Amino acid sequence: MTPLSIIKIGGNIIDDPAELAQFLTDFSKIEGYKVLVHGGGKSATKMAQSIGLVPQMIDGRRITDTPMLDVVVMIYAGEINKNVVAQLQGNHTNAMGFSGADGNLILSTKRNHPTIDYGFVGDVQKVNTPLLETLLKSGITPVFCAITHDGKGQLLNTNADTIASELAIAASEVFEVTLTYCFEKPGVLYDAEDDNSVIEQINHELYTKLKAEKAIHSGMIPKLDNCFNSLSKGVQKIKIGHHRMLQNAEVVHTSIEL
Repeated sequence: MTPLSIIKIGGNIIDDPAELAQFLTDFSKIEGYKVLVHGGGKSATKMAQSIGLVPQMIDGRRITDTPMLDVVVMIYAGEINKNVVAQLQGNHTNAMGFSGADGNLILSTKRNHPTIDYGFVGDVQKVNTPLLETLLKSGITPVFCAITHDGKGQLLNTNADTIASELAIAASEVFEVTLTYCFEKPGVLYDAEDDNSVIEQINHELYTKLKAEKAIHSGMIPKLDNCFNSLSKGVQKIKIGHHRMLQNAEVVHTSIEL
């Protein structure tokens, strides 16, 4: 199988222009097929506040009513996505920006929660793997923002970690996929305040133990749940850490395995 790198970058990288520029330089040097998935950083919150909206979050998930959806589409699919694509072109990577609606690449359903109305938040149902494969084999590097659609004309705000995970699972049918989550920390930490406390390898048994001991920061648990779900469905390798690891294998990071 041909290798494919799927990289997801966190909002804190997007919020720092110098850090983002360095990441995109490193990403551009990755050889072979690659896909980039990005979140939204703080830009959507700032834009919402500037027009008088009050952002609402529950368990780290953004409640997305109609005005907030307008903001996140504008910021994620517009400003951030196109700036990232332009910078990648400047690094000689032939990138193309996508939401899930483009080419019907990622189909979602509106979240149906028994007690919380998340608004226009989507849960991924299907990835258009043949089109993704065609794009990659045509020399295109897809750049996905955190917006999908329901196939009936409605855009949906969708968690970027989940998008990366679902793309990796779908693509593993035809590629040997390595999924990498890049953020501002060097990996999964025993102590959230100590960057030197990286857990370099986590398997499911250790993860279950650490969760029971409440030794993993609650914000990391959805990301790790996604990781183990991806591994159980065919993704070959998952890494979490600072983007410096993309160009230097010696950089300490967390590797995740079943």
